[in-house]
Amino acid sequence: MTLGFRGKVFLSALAVAATGLAIATLILAIERRREEHTAIERRLTEQARLIAELLSHDTSPLTPQQLDDEADRLAELVNGRLTLIQADGRVVGDSTLDGQPLADLENHLQRPEVRGAAGDGVGIVERFSTTTNEAMLYAAVPARHPQVAFVRVSEPLTAVTEQVRRVGLRALLAFALVAPVAVGLAWLSSFLLSRRVRDIAAVARRYTTGDLTRATYDYGTDELGAVARALDTSVQELGTRLQELSRDRARMEAILTGMVEGVLVVDRAGRLQLVNRAAQQMLHVEPAAAGRPYVEVIRHPDITAQLAAALHEQPVEARELALVRDPGRTFVARAASVAGAGGGGAVLVLHDITDLRRADQIRRDFVANVSHELRTPLTAIRGYVEALLDDPGDLTDPVGDTRRFLEIIGRQSARMERLVKDLLRLARLDAKQEPLEIVECHLRSVAQAVIADLAPTVEAKQQAITTAVADEADRVMADPAKLHDIVRNLVENAVNYSPGGAQVRISTEARGDRVAIIVSDSGPGIPPEDLARVFERFYRVDKSRARPGGTGLGLAIVRHLVELHGGEVVAGNRPEGGATFTVSLPRDRSS
Repeated sequence: MTLGFRGKVFLSALAVAATGLAIATLILAIERRREEHTAIERRLTEQARLIAELLSHDTSPLTPQQLDDEADRLAELVNGRLTLIQADGRVVGDSTLDGQPLADLENHLQRPEVRGAAGDGVGIVERFSTTTNEAMLYAAVPARHPQVAFVRVSEPLTAVTEQVRRVGLRALLAFALVAPVAVGLAWLSSFLLSRRVRDIAAVARRYTTGDLTRATYDYGTDELGAVARALDTSVQELGTRLQELSRDRARMEAILTGMVEGVLVVDRAGRLQLVNRAAQQMLHVEPAAAGRPYVEVIRHPDITAQLAAALHEQPVEARELALVRDPGRTFVARAASVAGAGGGGAVLVLHDITDLRRADQIRRDFVANVSHELRTPLTAIRGYVEALLDDPGDLTDPVGDTRRFLEIIGRQSARMERLVKDLLRLARLDAKQEPLEIVECHLRSVAQAVIADLAPTVEAKQQAITTAVADEADRVMADPAKLHDIVRNLVENAVNYSPGGAQVRISTEARGDRVAIIVSDSGPGIPPEDLARVFERFYRVDKSRARPGGTGLGLAIVRHLVELHGGEVVAGNRPEGGATFTVSLPRDRSS
């Protein structure tokens, strides 16, 4: 069974108290024995001197019997054996012997106590008595009497031992009486100490759970309290620093997560330490890749080369590259070394410039297409104007060259006017300068108006336009003029790209809280790789779909007008052939 802290403290305190009591009792017993023994020696000495003093007052000669009787009488004054010894060592009186036994006693001149009395004035000796056959304590002093030279008083050591035993019993009794008190004090001290330690441990356990609220517990003023307060202060300081680090880390993670740039951080050993979400998507890296060598995770040679150079603290220039797994996207990679107390490392930033490159390509295409669209009519106008200047001819001739040249100049001028008008409208749409006038519009009426507008072109190509407007998808809240432009541009695009005798279809569908307008044709369709770009300005799918006589801006205007209404437009292909454009508009919309 393992003892707890309280049990160990209790046993330790009890052992200390018991040991202290035992040592104190032993010391007390020894001291009391020594004092008792000294007191007995002093008493025997004083008794011997008292008797010697009494004998000195009566110096008349005494017979041997009188001396022995005097010894018996004087022995009654003491609690012990009295012996009278002459100067030659012969015993002349003894309180325990009479007659012949007294006379038979051996000479006592060489007894240690007698020699001590003769030399030092008092002799005290413990020894075994052959006369009484027991251990005795002797005290002898000189006497001033003609017939008695030494007075000796003795007492059996059994009496002394009994007195000392009584002292020891009293000490044991005192120990027995004090022991429960010591046990109680040990229990109380262990209880108080263990309770303090338990309270401190409870505070420490609360700290381990993350609750760093400062404790209201009073640790006390002793050493244990000082240690507890020091630890508590250290925990509070560490908690404050951890909170600051957590806030910094959360802030950094929020920044890195919200960044559109991909960020990778590797340590000096080349192991990935951080890969933000953008970098994971760009490089197709799993979140669990942290901690692995970057050469195992990143398969792009240019990126690994940049990281390797940065880890060796070499200058690294930004590099434009395309990823193997996503060749349609373009990135700029920048790597730099990082110096720090943790051993340094490197950081790589990937900036997606795909949209910038696409915008730049669109800009170049736009400039090229505008230049082409303007150059073509201007060349025709200039040529025919020069021809007219060389030979004006007869303007009244209805079939002459002069009239035909002027008609061509008029058409080319109108083409340029349409181009400039569409460009200006796109500019206004980009600048959000075309307001909406929302009213209730009926799609069946819009479709009929568009068919009427395009009737000459449709009849010329011997085409047909059919409508299928569902009753539940006839009404929509929109700007009627802009809605007419949306449908007209889509239908005109379908008519232009459909062969002669083809059919163009206008239909509507109800899709929840939205209305879909679908325009489909019988043309060659749109290649899948070009579906996402057909709404770009001047974008040409191929020569077969080059819009004759158009500006190349119609679908771009459609997309802007649809988005202005809060809708969306998508292009697709019909399974049986031909392109289809679907416009989705909110059914109800407030202006």
